[in-house]
Amino acid sequence: MRKIRNADTRPELEVRRFIHKMGFRYRLHNAKLPGKPDIVLVRHGKIIFVNGCFWHQHTCPDGKSPKSNQGYWAGKLAKNVDRDRRNIRELKGLGWKVLVVWECQLRRESSFRRRILCFLAAGTTI
Repeated sequence: MRKIRNADTRPELEVRRFIHKMGFRYRLHNAKLPGKPDIVLVRHGKIIFVNGCFWHQHTCPDGKSPKSNQGYWAGKLAKNVDRDRRNIRELKGLGWKVLVVWECQLRRESSFRRRILCFLAAGTTI
């Protein structure tokens, strides 16, 4: 588990490159905000989380729980999901608009790009 990264993952870097090419500037992993969001667009009041399907229990096939040591993993992954919900609720309460991009969505390139474009374009001028 030591090799598992929580920042600068391949999916996160892909989303960051795309946003940067669009001309948006952002901050990374702001520890002062709940959940230490992956991407924070301060000027626009928007936050993007880039979640791995396994670790955050997405409903896609990649989000399945492991077969071995199920007691340990069920508790650990359930805490991750609860923490994600709580952090998003707190961020919305603070006035932020939040988007969650799932790792599996990055494989369908047009899908994730369209979602990010719609999210960033809503009420935003560059």
